[in-house]
Amino acid sequence: MNIVVTGVTNVIFTFVAIYTVDKWGRRTLMFVGSAGLAIIYAILGTCYFLEISGWPMLLLVVMAIACYAMSLAPVVWVVPSEIFPVRIRGMAMAISTFFLWVACFLLTYTFPILNEAVGASGTFWLYGLICLGGFLFIRAKLPETKGKTLEELEKELTK
Repeated sequence: MNIVVTGVTNVIFTFVAIYTVDKWGRRTLMFVGSAGLAIIYAILGTCYFLEISGWPMLLLVVMAIACYAMSLAPVVWVVPSEIFPVRIRGMAMAISTFFLWVACFLLTYTFPILNEAVGASGTFWLYGLICLGGFLFIRAKLPETKGKTLEELEKELTK
């Protein structure tokens, strides 16, 4: 049943992303995703710390999946294809994709290690801090690409 709930949530909110990415913009969705996950992970960590279980935890996990599926999951694959100049786009996309997969690997690999070392609460608080760092980075460095052609973006970003 867990797989069904998480899978259905993921599919539904991926469709939300498809319909909102051009309306809200990539930067806004990245803000929503990083801030939303930072908050959800902080609450999850607190719930683990307070030994809360049951439906509140299930709801938080489903909210995290929904938040990720409608924001960061699809947008991190769209933004790199838009922000790099044509002359380096192929290589830059290859490097970006490599590091996205390295990050996915590190997250998956380190979860049980962190869970053992600092407990579930510490692990989710750390993930929340990482998402907060991502939010701050996005705010400082990521331009909005919504409604701009690749040529306009190249001209704007390479000045």
